[in-house]
Amino acid sequence: MTKCRKCLLPASAPGANLDNAGVCAFCRQTTPQEKTAPSSAAFLDDLETTLAACRNNPNSEYDCIVPLSGGKDSLYLLHRLKVDYGMRVLAFTCDIDLPPVAWKNIRLALKKLNIDHLVFAPAFGFLSKLFRYLLCNQEARGAVYTVSYVYAPLFEGAAIRLAIEKNIPLILAGYSPGQPEPERMLYEFSPTLIRDEDWTPPHLATCGEFSEAELTAFYNPKKLPTETAFPRYLAPYHAWDYDQDKVIRKVTELGLVQRSSHASPIVSNYPINWLMMYSDLKQFGYNPYAPEFAALIREGKASLTYWRIMAPVVDFMIRNKLGLGREVRRSMEWLGLQDDDLRINLPKGAYDPPLLRDA
Repeated sequence: MTKCRKCLLPASAPGANLDNAGVCAFCRQTTPQEKTAPSSAAFLDDLETTLAACRNNPNSEYDCIVPLSGGKDSLYLLHRLKVDYGMRVLAFTCDIDLPPVAWKNIRLALKKLNIDHLVFAPAFGFLSKLFRYLLCNQEARGAVYTVSYVYAPLFEGAAIRLAIEKNIPLILAGYSPGQPEPERMLYEFSPTLIRDEDWTPPHLATCGEFSEAELTAFYNPKKLPTETAFPRYLAPYHAWDYDQDKVIRKVTELGLVQRSSHASPIVSNYPINWLMMYSDLKQFGYNPYAPEFAALIREGKASLTYWRIMAPVVDFMIRNKLGLGREVRRSMEWLGLQDDDLRINLPKGAYDPPLLRDA
């Protein structure tokens, strides 16, 4: 596969437009001065002010909620907030097919940092039905976009409900720059999205496959009392300087993971992610995360050398269902899927809330 020699963006990715020197359009446009987004300074000012204002909040037992997946970014975020900022943190995990290594990381970090923790596990039958339906009915951007941006709102909405219930003013997510899609969140979820928008994916609400009771799993502020106090939902890594290698090194040095390999973005991710990548590799010919990591490489936030070696290894494991790629086979067996079931048959935005679809 032809890729940009500077950032590894696949030639077939949207907007790549490689020139004769093998350099993509994004690298040709990027200058050293452009590597840091101009909005980062404003985000940092707001973040520091907000953390100071919420510290030792007298109206709640906790100052903030941190959604905890067991990956390196959420683990290091816990440390920074508890140790560097003195925040009273409540860790919250939504158990959606987390791998064993993520649970090891979670237990180790919580013990080390002495942080309270709550777990919410959606009903297994509902999750199985949901994943199967989404993979059989993908929107135009493929499996990773379709599945991620339906199940992410599940746990994001659960965190908002918890914050409202406990009167906690802040939710701080470990999203790295580029996560999630900028139209969904750039440093902060739109307050309008949190206060006024039903998060039930429109296609799920109209397809006739899911009951009213099942759809209540999605957050809907329109059902809350008018006097409800809503939290802010921020992504601190969009404001702080972010370096993927540094985060891996720090969580290892701090003892938040047993070994550095447990902080790898490859091993600590959701197992079903391997099936989602498998579907997108078949549909588009390149790994769906390649544009995200290429952007981090262009900004100096991820290692070109690491991903030059690991990206082909990961794609080989997925295509051949070997090593960690065996999760592709396990997930297909779990959901009763065959290759032909993995279909794109819905338009772009079919599952997006209207506020995002119209953005």
